[in-house]
Amino acid sequence: MSKVEIVGPRKLLGETLSLVRKKGNLHIEPSAVGFVDDIHKPVVHALLPDEKSLFEKIFLEEFETKMNNLFACLPDEIIRESFLAPRPIIDTVSRTLDRHLALCRSLCEKRDALQQDLLDLSRYKSFLATVSTLLDKIQLTPDLDYIGITLKNEKSVDVLRDSLNCLDDASCELLTVPSEDGTLVGLIAATKDISATIRSLLSQKQMPEFTFPESIKNMTFVRKVEYLQKKIQESEAALQAVDAELAEFTKRWGPMYKAALDWVREQLSVIQASAFSFETTMCFFIYGWMPAEKVASLSASLQKNFAGSVVLEEIAIHTEDLERIPVVLQNPQYFKPFENFTRLLPLPSYTSFDPTPFIGLFFPLFFGLILGDAGYGLIILILSILTRRVARENHLFQDAISILKVCSLYAIIFGILYGEFFGDFGHTMLGMKPLFIDRRKSIIPMLYFAMAIGLAHVTLGLAMGFVSALRRHTKKEAMVKLLNIIFIFLIVGLIITFIGFFPELLMRPLIISILVLCPLLLFSGGLLAPLELLKNIGNIISYARIMAIGLTSVLLANVANQLSGLTGDIILGLIVGGIIHLIGITIGVFSSSIHSLRLHYVEFFDKFIELGGRKYRPFSSNQKKESTINLSGTDNKQHKKLKGTPSQS
Repeated sequence: MSKVEIVGPRKLLGETLSLVRKKGNLHIEPSAVGFVDDIHKPVVHALLPDEKSLFEKIFLEEFETKMNNLFACLPDEIIRESFLAPRPIIDTVSRTLDRHLALCRSLCEKRDALQQDLLDLSRYKSFLATVSTLLDKIQLTPDLDYIGITLKNEKSVDVLRDSLNCLDDASCELLTVPSEDGTLVGLIAATKDISATIRSLLSQKQMPEFTFPESIKNMTFVRKVEYLQKKIQESEAALQAVDAELAEFTKRWGPMYKAALDWVREQLSVIQASAFSFETTMCFFIYGWMPAEKVASLSASLQKNFAGSVVLEEIAIHTEDLERIPVVLQNPQYFKPFENFTRLLPLPSYTSFDPTPFIGLFFPLFFGLILGDAGYGLIILILSILTRRVARENHLFQDAISILKVCSLYAIIFGILYGEFFGDFGHTMLGMKPLFIDRRKSIIPMLYFAMAIGLAHVTLGLAMGFVSALRRHTKKEAMVKLLNIIFIFLIVGLIITFIGFFPELLMRPLIISILVLCPLLLFSGGLLAPLELLKNIGNIISYARIMAIGLTSVLLANVANQLSGLTGDIILGLIVGGIIHLIGITIGVFSSSIHSLRLHYVEFFDKFIELGGRKYRPFSSNQKKESTINLSGTDNKQHKKLKGTPSQS
């Protein structure tokens, strides 16, 4: 990340900010600390807006609010680009905006009212559509009364029929037909003298009559049905007419208002950015950060557009600037999906390391070590390939599938090394043999192997912490990290000597070395240094979960195979085994992912990552108004000796 200063005549500030916004690479620094030396501090001061700028800002904000309200009324359609330049037509737009806004608001209110009417009538729509078929089956006469009901199932129909047959003067008929939502719509045609009795009976049986709006309660049943059907048709037609009118308005006026809105937002963004600029009596100053490889392009654009009147200059980065340098995660394509795991944490500081490459390397490795079944890995690989096309627009889902695909390959590789294909199925049916280790039988060697991985991973973290501390010139912290590495290897050597792998002659030198280094550890790290050492040893032991979780996975797969064989039936055995293996795959994916992440977040990252970095937010036309100015960034060629080579850039 380069530290830059842009200088030019005060009258060119707005045009300069517009150009910077279009380039979209400069993270504007709202403070002059670190940019202006003590000699020039009395001369350079924050730019204060004049009365004209304040009135312009108020006008543009009101204008933007009105246009936002206008577009809120319009349908979501792709609006073509306008061929008119926004600035010359802004006065015309301001004269027509109020009239068009009032028109669109009235149309929106009408549309909302119609939608509400249709929503209120929607509960009648299914009933009306169903009962209309029943009205055709009965003879409509003035002497009959009609009662509409909704029944849950056929059992309710039988109960109702029995109740109606119990009436002394059962001069009635019940017809039912299934509706679209799965319920049954019933229509009772009865003489008017017993209709009240039937309604009372329905209430007793908790089968209430279908209710209609209060406004049409005095109409006959048939008239109610006809009225509501006509009302729904009229509302739908009116709603289509309103939508068509809004669509036509959008097609005709949308491009002009969209161009005007984009221009207004740009002007407001420039005005907002000018508040973070500085000035003297003659010049303006813009301070900020940008990627080193983009500096030449912006400098050339300024030279071309302003004929040398506005210049960009790189400023040397000092040690006290390191905490202010913005940070952005920038990794090769393979590691991009793993940045989602990094974003679960606060950004690392500029002098720290980007943890993404380490997650990209070790997460799939730990996943494969834990799951370690070639059959399971093959199933996961096939599913990840098939599901990748399902949600192409969902980038988070795509990243998850990419990670899962890599992890499945590691699971296949370690499954071959372990000799596992759906548990012991590969051994018994396909003749697979372990090429590396048999997890079912070699539990202790597998435990040693997991601990060795933990030793390598934790000491790598401590080594990187040592390098990070040297960058920050915190020598005591660097000494503590180095002593922790030495102590861990001495203790491991001592344990191996006790077991008998090393000669006993090495035991005394190892113990003496530990005793000699203890005061140095206390001097450099204080009284808490031994506790930190014990925590690091505990972290290494925690990697035993690779063995334990992996063992449960293979045992569950073997149980699936055994239960499948005990069924005595091929089809039933495949079903039982398939279900248990599916459960095993699901549990294996989640447990392998969770524990692999835990080994990174808890046991590994705290050894070297310093959190608290500022996010790189360039002043860009691609950002919304409220986020155009903010802080954060990466890589500086001028500062490689001081900064080292962290992955964020």
